[in-house]
Amino acid sequence: MPISLNEEQRFKKKLNLGCGDFPIAGALNVDIRSDAKADVILDLNSPQALLELPHGHYEHIVMDHCLEHLDDPFGTLRSCFELMSPGGTIEIRTPHASRGFTHAEHKHGFDVGLPYYLNPKYPAFYYGPSFELVSLRLDWIARFDIYDMVVPKWQVVILRVMNAIITPLANASPGLCSRLWCYWVGGFEQIEYVFRKPKA
Repeated sequence: MPISLNEEQRFKKKLNLGCGDFPIAGALNVDIRSDAKADVILDLNSPQALLELPHGHYEHIVMDHCLEHLDDPFGTLRSCFELMSPGGTIEIRTPHASRGFTHAEHKHGFDVGLPYYLNPKYPAFYYGPSFELVSLRLDWIARFDIYDMVVPKWQVVILRVMNAIITPLANASPGLCSRLWCYWVGGFEQIEYVFRKPKA
């Protein structure tokens, strides 16, 4: 049964799944937690629950450090595909596999291999849906606001300098970094993917 959205919510073309305490202005913000700053509470662990939202409607979906918490990430991505308009994009940020299990509630690790599982050109790996990869990016440090709270300022300066060197090197060849030398620098905090739903 479709979820009941008010008139303003129905017209929003951006969807923010797993918003937590960080809603995005102009988006329909969705979370599983009743205490989150969400417009809609849905069980994000159920790909079927997502299908209560309008199909073929959303031009952009954001999943910021959400997918790694879910039981069925590929089921969730298949549901997102149904919700997206042709040519729409989905922006996914998760911890990189080299640091992905530092949080007790993380259930999955992600690396540069995820796009292969979403591309039917690789049938041995394909789980669906059929997304086109727009971009992939590694970040050695993703959230300096957290470091600012727990690390002395002089150390934050050093970390910023190191990040300015390590992150561009990693993105010169994300595959080589992810498969080999990411562990030499203590792992990467984040990997970001942008995928597009094909127009046809």
